[in-house]
Amino acid sequence: MKKILCISLLLLSGNVHAALNIFACEPEWAALTLELAGDKASIYSATTALQDPHRVEARPSLIARARRAQLLVCTGAELETGWLPIILRESGNPDIAPGKPGNFEAAHHVVMLEVPARLDRAEGDVHAAGNPHIQTDARNYLPVAQALSARMAELDPANAAFYRSRLQAFTRQWQAAIARWEKQAAPLRGAAIVVQHKGFPYLEAWLGLKQIAALEPKPGMDPGVAHLSQVLEQLQRQPAKMVIRAAYQSEKPSEWIAGRAHIPAVELPFSVGGTEGAKDLYGLFDDSIQRLLAALK
Repeated sequence: MKKILCISLLLLSGNVHAALNIFACEPEWAALTLELAGDKASIYSATTALQDPHRVEARPSLIARARRAQLLVCTGAELETGWLPIILRESGNPDIAPGKPGNFEAAHHVVMLEVPARLDRAEGDVHAAGNPHIQTDARNYLPVAQALSARMAELDPANAAFYRSRLQAFTRQWQAAIARWEKQAAPLRGAAIVVQHKGFPYLEAWLGLKQIAALEPKPGMDPGVAHLSQVLEQLQRQPAKMVIRAAYQSEKPSEWIAGRAHIPAVELPFSVGGTEGAKDLYGLFDDSIQRLLAALK
């Protein structure tokens, strides 16, 4: 049984001096907001990295948090469509309603991948705006950070200079980290991989990984033995270096393939808190790249 990781660093609700009360839908945005706001905000992460972000229960505790929030920071692109609209409706908080300054969607500020030419729900969990898992490409955090910092300054003009200063520092450090990660990850370029869920197109585009198969027959659909056997046959013709999955997913499908195809099964944190090494944004990518490189060897 997976150990539920503590995300206390992202939960700063006890800070009585905080100027902004922020509700983050996913831990990566809670972590980014913390980098940009420091002690000027009270930040609550509605989910952990060990939860499927598509499927979250709209609990009364989440509704209560949203009711007090001044800023909602979420992925968007329909990732939270199964639960967030209920929370927004039940909270009765007009400040964080869609279209209001208090509603921030990160996906609006990056180039979306896998935007469907036509929308057919029979194809599984297909998102009209494109694949929502933008957090696996480190480069995406720069435009999101710039837009999020501006939004916080708009809502809290008294601390606008502070947010700008934090953004400048984060941008310098993050750009240096990206250069380091890209150098470390150079051996991964061109490596053929299998994914359990199509949740890594941004990581693949950034690091040059080549996805050749997915274990889910359709996005969001658990794979059966018949489909896994088809993937195994494909791998006999077109070998892969590894099979990867997110920390919140069951290990059974990827372990089934790994054992029969004789390739490593790699668990990636997918978000902050997904593994012991991914305690913050920098750790998220440090740990992810090290796990991928270890599997390549």
